[in-house]
Amino acid sequence: MSAYHLSEEVYLTRLVNADRDAFAFFYEKYSSALYQKLNKMVKVPEIADELLQDVFLKVWIKKDTVNLEQSFKPWLYTIAQNTVYDYYRKLAQDKKMQDHLINTFATFYNQTEDYIYNKERTAALNEAIEQLPPQRKEIFRLCKLEEKSYKEVAEQLNISVSTVSNQLVHATKAVKDHIFFHSKEFLVFVIALYLKN
Repeated sequence: MSAYHLSEEVYLTRLVNADRDAFAFFYEKYSSALYQKLNKMVKVPEIADELLQDVFLKVWIKKDTVNLEQSFKPWLYTIAQNTVYDYYRKLAQDKKMQDHLINTFATFYNQTEDYIYNKERTAALNEAIEQLPPQRKEIFRLCKLEEKSYKEVAEQLNISVSTVSNQLVHATKAVKDHIFFHSKEFLVFVIALYLKN
């Protein structure tokens, strides 16, 4: 085993035993890279710094839950993921903040559509579809999930093609917004992607 790995294991054991030097070792080693990732997500340096301090405060508080059989980094990034999720969820509950969030997290928002049409993500999608009014729900299912043309759907529902098109635009935005603001599964998925990059 390399001296590098040995030193981290030794410091990990010391951290569990409330050694402040061990905490300083991990802070010095990981804080810069983690700060860059947080700042890339929230795009406000002060908030990124606040989140970073919050993550390391939780590291200290939860130090006795460290698994000595595993490396420190995955554990740290799990704490970071949950911290960002909590921050984001609080913001999303404030209607005034929702436009700000869409702008700040534009990459998140743009990824919702790729995510929701992934066949493995049916739970989040179904939950979002259930929030739609009956006609929009039907149009969304027929156009997006069954991939029928606007003309086919218009004929089936006895409405105009322009109504199908208009209702689908509203339905798609509602589904996207619901997943973006309310799906923990989606948010944790995207935060994890950001932290891994």
